[in-house]
Amino acid sequence: MSSKIFSGATVGLEAAKIEIEADTGGGELGSFTIVGLPDAAVQESRERVRSAIKNSGFNFPKIKVTVNLAPADLRKQGPSFDLPIALSVLSQISNLKELDDWSDKIFLGELALSGEVRAVSGVLPIALAARAWDIKEIFVPAENAQEAGLAVGITIYPVHDFREVIDHLTGTKKIDPLIAEAHRFVNTETMFDMTAVKGQEHVKRAMEIAAAGGHNMLMSGPPGSGKTLLARTITSILPDLILDEALEITKIYSVAGKLPAKSALITNRPFRSPHHTSSGVALVGGGTWPRPGEISLAHRGVLFLDELPEFSRQTLENLRQPLEEGVIQVSRAANTLSFPAQFMLVAAMNPCPCGHATDPEKHCICSTQQILNYKKKISGPILDRIDLFVEVPRLSYEKLASTSTGDNSATIKRRVEAVREKTRVRFAKEGYFVNAEMSSQAVKEYCQLGDDCQKLLKQAVDQLHLSARSYYRILKIARTIADLENSSEIRLEFLAEALQYRPKVD
Repeated sequence: MSSKIFSGATVGLEAAKIEIEADTGGGELGSFTIVGLPDAAVQESRERVRSAIKNSGFNFPKIKVTVNLAPADLRKQGPSFDLPIALSVLSQISNLKELDDWSDKIFLGELALSGEVRAVSGVLPIALAARAWDIKEIFVPAENAQEAGLAVGITIYPVHDFREVIDHLTGTKKIDPLIAEAHRFVNTETMFDMTAVKGQEHVKRAMEIAAAGGHNMLMSGPPGSGKTLLARTITSILPDLILDEALEITKIYSVAGKLPAKSALITNRPFRSPHHTSSGVALVGGGTWPRPGEISLAHRGVLFLDELPEFSRQTLENLRQPLEEGVIQVSRAANTLSFPAQFMLVAAMNPCPCGHATDPEKHCICSTQQILNYKKKISGPILDRIDLFVEVPRLSYEKLASTSTGDNSATIKRRVEAVREKTRVRFAKEGYFVNAEMSSQAVKEYCQLGDDCQKLLKQAVDQLHLSARSYYRILKIARTIADLENSSEIRLEFLAEALQYRPKVD
């Protein structure tokens, strides 16, 4: 006789229902087999389950035990199946047999040898999907309970140890269901504020445009000019998350196993800054069983690539598709998974290997060929996907010693939020979050130009040798500038400002 317990597995950012079935009898006495395409972590659960059952006061069956994880063609990975496997085995020899209907319950959790239930990753996608599976109750590790509680309409039971689950199921002692906490979507105070940056007013203006419209940005300047500090301040001017965005981001971090300790929901926009030695897999995601990479962890936030030319060319080329489409397709022999990657790219670089090619105060020691080779590491297609190119010059003593601070982050953030709200209303039907996401058809509808603007743009396309992609990106930037100036039409001065952020292509 077999028994069926239900659990869940993550497939990309989605979830699949897993049926766990145990059978006893026949074959070699004392053997314990798990089938159904388990990975090494699931195979090792045999010893964890055996010890957890014994140390929780029960006897492990001394006859052959076979556990099947269905569907058999879906690879099972990770230790989250320990708890349901143990329940399925124990139901063969205990009064759990009386519970013949497990169809409205899901169990998740790793078992320690002592029977303690430990936290696992990927709980939120499974909890959200459980509503579509007509699941009424979910038993999860106590550390994951608040995360699972984000799925409204399902009873969450926080579990500390295996014995506690058995006592609840048999009616000996019930587990108190979770009372979900309310969450506020307010960015925490950052240590980087725009007032901390001396001078560089034109760079701050470009950053405000980038934040308001979700545009990609590249800063170039000598070492010590403030590029990294400027990049880190951008999170202080980004709008607070809304619930849908927060859930999207939290699902990614849950699947990646990167949710902060004691945090159920990501409430701040991500800022990811991978080192330039990072591999392509680390950046875009992957592995034998694909996991989200840095570009997905930066979803709805900022991906900061410092020392951009120091990244390998092959690694940077992986950014082409996600920069254009906002998603990344990770293909492996077994399957193809999609991860969201709607991030804002902020990059920084020196103008040459020594860093002083544009510095009037220091002599550049690089040859022309060295500078060309340095810049060639960034391909034309990648540069074509960047909206704003900004020079960050060395600051003079007068600027450094000045007490003038300009607008603080809170003031700029209010202007950015006002633009984002206009965008939300404008694109209510299309579903775009920011101007940078507009399709070419949307650009034609919302970025119409007058005769004088069309004449200027024609000159720019001819003189700067702009591609079709650059043409549309300029119009999107002009639309954002117009929104910042509370103008319904794109005026000549807005288009001119947008054009100044494009470099001349020889």
